[in-house]
Amino acid sequence: MEANCVKFYEFGSPQNVLKIESKNVNPPLNGEILVHMKLRPINPSDLIPIKGAYSHRITLPATPGYEGIGVVEDVGVGVSKELIGKRVLPLRGEGTWQEYVKTSADFAVPVPDSIDDYVAAQLYINPVTAWIVCTDVLELKSSDTLIVNASGSSIGRIFAQLSKVIGFRMIAVTRSDKYTNKLMEMGAYTVINTTERSLNKSVMELTNGLGVTSVIDSVGGTEGTELAFCVQPNGTFLTIGLLSGKPVDWKLISQKSEIKVKLFHLRHWIQRISILTWQQTFKKLITLITEEKIALNTSGDPYDLLDIKEAVSMSESRNKEKGKVFLTN
Repeated sequence: MEANCVKFYEFGSPQNVLKIESKNVNPPLNGEILVHMKLRPINPSDLIPIKGAYSHRITLPATPGYEGIGVVEDVGVGVSKELIGKRVLPLRGEGTWQEYVKTSADFAVPVPDSIDDYVAAQLYINPVTAWIVCTDVLELKSSDTLIVNASGSSIGRIFAQLSKVIGFRMIAVTRSDKYTNKLMEMGAYTVINTTERSLNKSVMELTNGLGVTSVIDSVGGTEGTELAFCVQPNGTFLTIGLLSGKPVDWKLISQKSEIKVKLFHLRHWIQRISILTWQQTFKKLITLITEEKIALNTSGDPYDLLDIKEAVSMSESRNKEKGKVFLTN
């Protein structure tokens, strides 16, 4: 069977290096499933590797895409045929920006009918990262205060909602007032617009000069560096992203030797957990979504996989209020 897939043979601007090709789809092997993809979001985490940020661990040519939802088309030896026709997240296998994806049946996540395709397609990267960071890495409690930059982003909004679920106080940092009301509704304790207020001064006023328990930096650069000086002694500075494309000033941060510095990569968590923990994590998140304790932004536009360059261009240029760009078949 022939099917379309997106590939890149060199690192660079996605609009320049992404190509549509036809590939031969082989039957699933022992323990595998073959999934006919329906929908995939375009995330910053999908585009950053194409640009070469992780070139040392990516073998070219490669197919992008970390998440999405599809329907099981076929199963390999040792896999129940009852899975055929079921909606799943085909994760930790091949890149999802292709018509058919193969992965281990153990890693596929079943999706209940109560969750639509647009929500399900986004269930992996941001929700899992946010949940593990809050519960496992930082172990946040009701007595803790967390500060998060880029809070208007998809993952920033999830942190705000988790602050209500878990009970910690979250200080949301933004660069405009566009998201203030929404973040407050979701659960943020307060929102600091750094174009109008001093970050450090505002944080110290809010915490009676103590500083926050923990910081989550998704931006890096000067914005991320500034967050380090809002942390109380023995507090934690955690970096989970690099939206600015620039690292924080580690030398300057190291001068605050009384704070703990951590780096979180979802792939490192994946490497150390059991299949049971993997599936239980998704079950917990699916429960939070079905109970309407977490809501994902489903606004956005679908683009055909064949229009990948136009879709990527739109994804990089649009603002967060318009939602994500999704790839369909």
